[in-house]
Amino acid sequence: MKIIYLAGGCFWGLEKLMQSIPGVVEATNGYANGKASIIPTYEQVSTSETDYRETVRVTYDEEQVSLRAILGAFFYVIDLTAVNKQGNDVGSQYQSGVYYADDEAKAIVEAEAAEQLEKEPRFAVEIKPFERFYEAEAYHQHYLDKNPHGYCHISTKEMAEAVQLIVGTPAYTKPSKKEIKQKLTKEQYKVTQKAATEAPFKNAFWDHTQKGIYVDIVTGEPLFLSTDKFQSSCGWPSFSRPVDQKAVVKNTDHTFGMQRTEVKSKIGDSHLGHIFEGESESPNGIRYCINSASLRFIPYEEMEKEGYGDWKPEVK
Repeated sequence: MKIIYLAGGCFWGLEKLMQSIPGVVEATNGYANGKASIIPTYEQVSTSETDYRETVRVTYDEEQVSLRAILGAFFYVIDLTAVNKQGNDVGSQYQSGVYYADDEAKAIVEAEAAEQLEKEPRFAVEIKPFERFYEAEAYHQHYLDKNPHGYCHISTKEMAEAVQLIVGTPAYTKPSKKEIKQKLTKEQYKVTQKAATEAPFKNAFWDHTQKGIYVDIVTGEPLFLSTDKFQSSCGWPSFSRPVDQKAVVKNTDHTFGMQRTEVKSKIGDSHLGHIFEGESESPNGIRYCINSASLRFIPYEEMEKEGYGDWKPEVK
C-alpha cells in the first residue's frame, strides 16, 4: 500500500471523492503539517493559527490505481489558484496542498504540479514533503456517508467526472496535434492553437440567439450556455460567465502592448478569447469575449442526443 496526503479545502468532500476511486483502500480525515508543538483539535485548527491543513490521508493500492490518476482527480475538483480558501470556506486550514512521504512520490507529485502550472500560471497548491498528520475527530470521518445532505464544496457532478477520468475514457479528451489540424478549418486552428482573433461582426455566433450550449470546437467540453449570452456591441460572442469556473483557465496576456486576461478551455487548452470587467452591457459587469471559431453550438433540442442532457435544466 502507498500513502499520499491531500489538502483540498473542507475534508468532508475530498474524503468522499477519494473513497469513490477504485484502488483507494482508505481515506482518513485529519490535520497535516502544522506546528510541531501542537497536537491539533478541530477547534484549534479552525482558528487558522496552527498552520495545520484539513487533509485526507489516502491509502491506495498502486497495482489498481496510480498516484498520477489520484492527483488528476484531485486537481480536477479543486480551485488551483485559491490561497487559504476553497469554495465558500476561508482560512489557512483550507489551503490546498499535496504532501509526499518519499522520493518516488515526490518525483511524481512535482511532475504533475509542473504540468498544472503550465496550464494555470497562478497555481497556488502547496507541494511539500509530509511532516506530521493527526486523525480528525470521529464525527469527521465518513461525514457525508453519515450526513448525505451535508455541506460539500465539491459537487456530485464534479466527483463523478473526476472518477470518470480514472475508471473509464474521459468524456472529453484533447486529440493529437495532427488530429486537431485535420479536424479544424484554417481559421479555427489559428484561433484555438495560435491565439489568433477572428474579425468582429463577421463570425458565426456574435448575434446568435438560439437556445442551447456552446462547447469547445476541439474537445467538445461544455463552455457556455445560451442563458448567459448577452447582446454586445463588440462584435464577438459575449457571455457573463462559463458553465463552470473550472471549465476555463485564465492567463495574463501581454501581447500587443496590453495587459489582458486570456481565457482557455481547461481540457483542450484551446484559446477562446479574453475576459473584461466593468462592462455596462453585461448583466454582472463581466464579459467573456469569445471567438466563434473556438466554439461549436449544440441546439437545446439536440443536447440530450449529443450527450449534454445534464445541462438542459440550466438552459432557460
